[in-house]
Amino acid sequence: YPNPFNPSTRITYGVPRDVHVTLEVFDILGRRVATLVNERMAAGEYTATFDASRLGSGVYIYRLSTGSQSQTRKMMLMK
Repeated sequence: YPNPFNPSTRITYGVPRDVHVTLEVFDILGRRVATLVNERMAAGEYTATFDASRLGSGVYIYRLSTGSQSQTRKMMLMK
């Protein structure tokens, strides 16, 4: 995905097995600004699109949670 991005970006992720997946985006203060995925998914590769056209420039963090595992990454929105 492009980083920095403007105004949207794609987040690609893999699911190793059938599990509940949550993909959330937070601002730098820890406030949730979007929930992109919140459902049970089969194993495979997926892509979610984050549209930040209503948000201000800055650093955002997305968290991917799959069962007992969680990954966090930073991304920068530049307008």
